[in-house]
Parts: sequence; C-alpha cells; structure tokens
Amino acid sequence: MSKGLPEARTDSAMSELVPEPRPKPAVPMKPVSINSNLLGYIGIDTIIEQMRKKTMKTGFDFNIMVVGQSGLGKSTLVNTLFKSQVSRKASSWNREEKIPKTVEIKAIGHVIEEGGVKMKLTVIDTPGFGDQINNENCWEPIEKYINEQYEKFLKEEVNIARKKRIPDTRVHCCLYFISPTGHSLRPLDLEFMKHLSKVVNIIPVIAKADTMTLEEKSEFKQRVRKELEVNGIEFYPQKEFDEDLEDKTENDKIRQESMPFAVVGSDKEYQVNGKRVLGRKTPWGIIEVENLNHCEFALLRDFVIRTHLQDLKEVTHNIHYETYRAKRLNDNGGLPPGEGLLGTVLPPVPATPCPTAE
Repeated sequence: MSKGLPEARTDSAMSELVPEPRPKPAVPMKPVSINSNLLGYIGIDTIIEQMRKKTMKTGFDFNIMVVGQSGLGKSTLVNTLFKSQVSRKASSWNREEKIPKTVEIKAIGHVIEEGGVKMKLTVIDTPGFGDQINNENCWEPIEKYINEQYEKFLKEEVNIARKKRIPDTRVHCCLYFISPTGHSLRPLDLEFMKHLSKVVNIIPVIAKADTMTLEEKSEFKQRVRKELEVNGIEFYPQKEFDEDLEDKTENDKIRQESMPFAVVGSDKEYQVNGKRVLGRKTPWGIIEVENLNHCEFALLRDFVIRTHLQDLKEVTHNIHYETYRAKRLNDNGGLPPGEGLLGTVLPPVPATPCPTAE
C-alpha cells in the first residue's frame, strides 16, 4: 500500500501538467444557394445598375500608348479607333522639320462621351522610336515613362491622407506597330516586345495591311506569331491570366487567329453603295476600314474597346502594377517610396538593361 502512494501522487501530478485539449476552431459552412426559398424580392440584382450609375457619374480613365516607326499610320489609326481627333497628326511635316534625335514621349488627353458615359482618354505617342541609324536601347525612355507612372500612383496610394480617387496615368495598353514587310520581325521589334511585355499589355498590330495581298497577310501573321512564341514573348491577352474556361476559349481564338491584327486606318469618308464609310481610295477601289473582308480594324476595335477594355485596366492594376509595387517596397525595406531605412530617398526602379538591337 505504501508503495502505491507515490505512484498515485505522480499520476495526479502528471494529470495537472498535461493541458486540456483545445476545442477545434469552427469551420465555416459552405454557402448554400437558397434562391428557390426566397419569400419575396430582395433587390440584389440592382447592384449592377448601381455600379453603372456610379460609373456614368464619375467616368473612367483609359491610357493607350502607340509605338512604332514613323510613317506607319499610328496617329491615324488611333483617331479612327475613337472616331475623333485624339492623337497628334504629322500631316504638316516638311523637309525642314527634323526627326527627333531621341525617343520623345508625348501624352495628349481628351474627354470622350458616348451614351452618357464619360471616358478620360490619354493617347501617349513616342515620336523618334526606331527612326535613328543606331536604335540601341531606344525603348528605355518608354520603359522609364511606364515605370514613372507606376511610381506616381504608388506614392499617391501610400499617402496617409490620400485622395478619394487617385488620378490614374498608368499605361493600360500599348499598341506596337509592325512594319508590313511580309518577311519577319526586325531585331528591334523583338527586343522591344521582349522587355516591355513584362511591364505593360502589348497588342501587336501589322500597320498598313493594304500593302499586302491576302495570302501575304495570312503568311506574315503566322510567321509573326511563330517568332513571338520562339522568343518567349507574351502579348496581351496572356495565357496565364485567363480566369476560367470561357475566357480561355475566347482568348485562345484571338491568340491563334487574330493576333497580330492586320489593320488599315483612315479618317476620310467615301460614298460606297449609298453609304458613307471610312476608307482609303486607290485606283482600283475603296478599301473600307470597317469591312472585315478588307482588313481587321473592326476586330481590333471590338477587342480593345468593346470586350477587353476593363480587363486591360485590371491586368495593369493587378499584375503589372502589383509587380512593380512589390519590388519597389521590397527594395525599400517595406517602407513607402521615398523613405529609405536611414531617411534616404530611393530612386525609381531603373529600366531593364538589355543587349544592343541593330
């Protein structure tokens, strides 16, 4: 009996030391659809109308950049796209006017209203790109400009007393104009898209497609797609950002059939079969800009404005801007931009160094 007492004490002591098992946290139940059991109308479906009304009051921003050599009709195409004079036009060019020695960045803002919806459109032009004898690193000013817009937005975002609505100058879309050579992409084309596709949504377009036959156009489009794939260049819409099967099916068709869009731009109207149409007059007839049998301008317009405009903005914010923001804050030790660990001001993320493109 006396031998059993210490054992009893030891058991009781151990029971005091062993903690009681904690209750398992409650697992939230999966939402169950109760639509069929609703006793009356609630009004949940009006949220779409509420959002529409708010958007119509405030309007929205859309910033589009055009890049390519002079003479490819960049300004004309953008004017055709938005059916107004939204881009500068070099129609007054003369021999005394010099080609810019470096790439310039020119942003022109307009407010367009249609059906009660206001859009603040900014067209960013890049005169001088690809026009020099030596085009080494001529994309760097463009990359710098894009990063500066991210930096500007980030500084506004981290302010303690930030604005209710931060002005958005970030580039949502970059139309890259490919010369209609019918052969292959230039090294400059590949280098530009290779570096800039990491920071902005690039949509490649073949300019002045009316200079090629239908067969030449089809072969050139296939060749461009193949070259982009071989060089690992991803253009918008990127495969990895397809949200569901419906998106994938729709975007696969665009990636495999439409890209790059072979387009013709014109802001002149002509009479065709009793109708006024935008087109280009040639000795053999009128090339109608919005006729799919003549060019793919209508496909490009529908893609950029009618089906993917909001997605272009979302990919810019959620992917490209977030990538810049994460890198910027990480380089700054998690502090807001401009505040280093010792109070030093850190510079914006520099343009990515890249090899010479001849």
